[in-house]
Amino acid sequence: MNSIANIWNHPKTSAAGLLIAIATIAGALSQQGITLGTAGTGTVVSLVCGIATALLGLLAKDPGGASSSTGSTAKLGAWALISLLLPLPFIGGCSGVTVAQDIVNWTPALQSAVATVDSTASLLAPADAPIFVAATVGFDAASNLLVAQAKAYLANPTAGVLAQMQAQVVTLQQQVNGALLNSAKITDPASQQHALAAVQAVAVVVSAILALVQSISTKAQVAQMAAQSTIKLAQVRPFLDEAGAGRMVAAHYGEPTEPARTQVACAEAAEMQAGF
Repeated sequence: MNSIANIWNHPKTSAAGLLIAIATIAGALSQQGITLGTAGTGTVVSLVCGIATALLGLLAKDPGGASSSTGSTAKLGAWALISLLLPLPFIGGCSGVTVAQDIVNWTPALQSAVATVDSTASLLAPADAPIFVAATVGFDAASNLLVAQAKAYLANPTAGVLAQMQAQVVTLQQQVNGALLNSAKITDPASQQHALAAVQAVAVVVSAILALVQSISTKAQVAQMAAQSTIKLAQVRPFLDEAGAGRMVAAHYGEPTEPARTQVACAEAAEMQAGF
């Protein structure tokens, strides 16, 4: 009776829990190759998962009624956001096309962040600028190639294009991690702050794209990607601005900042667990 009363007293929270369970089960079925038939150009499982995550998105944006407390609404939004955005393997089963579109949606932010990096050298002390330029010299070519591959994958999501994107996102991630370590060595406080802030913005986008690529990759492919990652996230994490990362993710997805910061922290933990 207590369980029934709890469901009755907290209908939105109960609904969110049910939808999270549906999305999780659907993702697990998809990972095992169980489709339950076709639905349009996709499968019944992917359709159910997509509907569940869409409804979670509506719940996350629901401000609640007059009787709802601020705390309970914030918790509900956080749960729904985490379920929607966490780059964990079971989310990859929902829709490869949706993930591909999300990757492409991140590319303008990537290009903007790289452009900021290009202009940052002029803000640094004369002795520090060459160090920063040398550390970030490969950003333009690597990011442009990743953007092109993301668009190619959206247009034609084949295994070959995915393999290229898997390799390229790790390449860019390694360049970014290296740039963070080198920027941290800059001794002038103002120069170091400018350098880290610029590289940090690129790091946030690259981490988001890496997580999305992970979500449509097999365990073996993720392991291969992680093996190519020699500069680990744990090494650069002390130089990352998690609050800034949360703001970028929140702005991208149109969600509150605090749940987005939670998502960023969980995504980092997932990437570190995968070996990045």
